[in-house]
Amino acid sequence: MTLINDVAVPSADLLGRQRSAHLAAGPASAAERRDRIQSVIDLLVRHHEEFAAAMDADFGGRHHGYSLMNDVVGSLGPLKHARDNLETWMQDDPRTPYAPYDQMGASAYVQYQAMGSVLILGTWNAPLFTVLSPLAGVLAAGNRAVIKPSEITSRTAEVLQRVISEEIDPDVVAVVTGGVDVAQELTCLPFDHIVVTGSAAVGRAVMANAAANLVPVTLELGGKSPVLVGRSADLTATAMKIAVAKATNGGQICVSPDTVHVPRENLDALVEAVATAFGTLHPSAAGNADVVSAVNDRHLDRVDALVRDAAERGARVVTAPDENLSTTDRRRPLRIVVDPPADAAIRSEEIFGAAMIVQPYDTVDDVLAELGAGPKPLALYYFGDDDEERDRVLARSTSGGVTVNNVMMHPGMNEAPFGGVGVSGMGHYNGREGFLQFSHARTVFLAPDADPRGDWGMLPPYGEHFTLAMIAQITA
Repeated sequence: MTLINDVAVPSADLLGRQRSAHLAAGPASAAERRDRIQSVIDLLVRHHEEFAAAMDADFGGRHHGYSLMNDVVGSLGPLKHARDNLETWMQDDPRTPYAPYDQMGASAYVQYQAMGSVLILGTWNAPLFTVLSPLAGVLAAGNRAVIKPSEITSRTAEVLQRVISEEIDPDVVAVVTGGVDVAQELTCLPFDHIVVTGSAAVGRAVMANAAANLVPVTLELGGKSPVLVGRSADLTATAMKIAVAKATNGGQICVSPDTVHVPRENLDALVEAVATAFGTLHPSAAGNADVVSAVNDRHLDRVDALVRDAAERGARVVTAPDENLSTTDRRRPLRIVVDPPADAAIRSEEIFGAAMIVQPYDTVDDVLAELGAGPKPLALYYFGDDDEERDRVLARSTSGGVTVNNVMMHPGMNEAPFGGVGVSGMGHYNGREGFLQFSHARTVFLAPDADPRGDWGMLPPYGEHFTLAMIAQITA
């Protein structure tokens, strides 16, 4: 349920209200869409400090500046981009009619229609960004939205619900808070589209519920994003960029590098370089305000257990900075797990925390074969100055997106789609592709006055030449 004028409104009623409002108002103009997006922008600007404080409390330690950068500024980018470009995106897209009608005055175009009401399910690692970034495309396409933030970051969810209910018409955007039971209830409703950021298990559950009403879904699901370090790569520069990525949000990012594949002869050098680089960024972990805490004890214990399991199976673990794990807070140094055996859980599970794998390889083709045999990742990273090798890696791999000679850069592009493939997701948002994702593309054919089919013997009763004419079309 959500509160409207201090009255609890069931989710089904909320959806019904938005649908009724959508039908009564008709298609939203470009000005109306801009105003809706601007209201979200204004809300973020007015309440940015309150949001940052809530995220700090939710994580038990998340730097205000980082929360402002990642979730507030990170959301403002796609919102402003959509606001400034939606009028261009809304234009009808002319298409060429088929012969002979193209020569007889026919015309055709694709019209982009709003779907109606879209459900957005966010996740905890970026509690504002994962709901407000897709919201940019949803509103640009003329839709209304119901947002369900993660219950794990409950304080942030409560602030978001309060300020949106106070400042935005719930018939346009509403926030529903609660746990898994609320998400279950929402995803069983006949929304016009559902957007989900979360795990593969969450994606499967949402798809199963959505299937009952044939609701289309967009899923951003993460996965084990690999790094392939070529022999031409600068190891020191590469190590620093990997360390920066792993230091970001305590490694709790869907596109965080998970497994680094490095030439066997460079294994020890890269491990040492990453440890040194991470230690430069974070000379200590425990009590360091720059280090983002694991969001709760359950997630902390899960990552610690993955590292412990690998060590028990014989993997070498390098800790940077080299300090004992704190028992008083959830901040962690980076644990570099070197060449864990294939049966170690860390090899198959997404880490999503302050740990990473480094594996040696002999040939790039060996790595490509391993990646090709596994689940398709959300992101792929290649380091090296060998253009031919880079192009071979791009041609023979599949991933949601790629960054070359850096890490986690491509998701920030507002002019390009962001999304997964296979088990890492389906569909995408960002920019015009997000607008298209949340629009119905409707073909419109404007027929000419003349219709020659009768004169040409193409209508019943069929004459003797009809079949011969069709055969001629096939065999000519």
